[in-house]
Amino acid sequence: MPTVTTGKVLVTGANGYIAVWVVKSFLGAGFAVRGTVRSESKATHLRNTFKSFGDKLEIVVVEDITKEGAFDAYVKDVDAIAHTASPFHMHAVEPEEMIGPAVQGTLGVLHSAQAHGPHVRRVVVLSSTAAVWRPNTGTDTLVLDETSWNETEVAECREKGREASAMAKYRASKTLAERAAWDFVEKNKASLGWDLVVLNPPYVFGPNLHEVDRPENLGSSMRDWYLNVIESRLDNDAVVNLGAGWVDVRDIAQAHVLALLKPEAGGNRFIITPGSYKWQDWLSITHKVEPSLPEGNPHYDPSKAKHVLRYKNDKAADVLGIKFRSLQETAKDTIEDIKARGWLK
Repeated sequence: MPTVTTGKVLVTGANGYIAVWVVKSFLGAGFAVRGTVRSESKATHLRNTFKSFGDKLEIVVVEDITKEGAFDAYVKDVDAIAHTASPFHMHAVEPEEMIGPAVQGTLGVLHSAQAHGPHVRRVVVLSSTAAVWRPNTGTDTLVLDETSWNETEVAECREKGREASAMAKYRASKTLAERAAWDFVEKNKASLGWDLVVLNPPYVFGPNLHEVDRPENLGSSMRDWYLNVIESRLDNDAVVNLGAGWVDVRDIAQAHVLALLKPEAGGNRFIITPGSYKWQDWLSITHKVEPSLPEGNPHYDPSKAKHVLRYKNDKAADVLGIKFRSLQETAKDTIEDIKARGWLK
């Protein structure tokens, strides 16, 4: 497929934590953006944030992304689509409360692009390493790449139903929504004028650009970061033993732009991460940046940290050419954002 270097991009769920940065990145790269939000009240902050871009940004209301034809009217004149809208919470009772909207929303966008998007050349779907993850049953670090799929928690949801863990319900929703996207493309490839790119980030941290009034209303990943780093909710053992993969929110946003600019990205999924962390890594850095913040465990030796799981990022570096921010840069910028919001006590 040809590179998409100019034109208009439809960004679904444009008011989300990641999506606002995606909008900013596309606008900064010279694209026009049409963003969807669920209500008019969600549009005001976006219009104010990006008012300097004038008519390069358009915000439209799509109340229910699972409704048939929800995106039909909004794909007709766009050159690419970035689908970021998907449920992310830990309150579902039945797995289908998470899985249904995730799958239906993704397929709805693809159906609209197929039937009503004559100019669409590429669709980028924001998935997650939740769709890549699997449990480590050994003693060595488990290394996963883009060939891995999270069949474990899909099976857990199928077998246990409402008794499945909250995390399993979320991860299964991401796995099945991404599977549905690839299956759709495979079944319809003869009639599609566009190709698919999927981005799979792990935990996403960094400054907030979306509308959020207090720490309790942060998105799930950043709420964990605030509680564990700023409020130091974990004990000395937990901070040196618990961790995961991560990426700066601005880097996953830039990955959306690169996914359009690189023709060879088409037909691929990409794990987007610079590496893994232990919570003490963040505490050590933020304490240096802002000495009033908790120090955590002073006996931590990062060279001895053992990660249960690690995601390979070679493909994103080689094909997308992405350059990742460091823990230090992300921590510093996040602290500055939190200070500016008056959230440091």
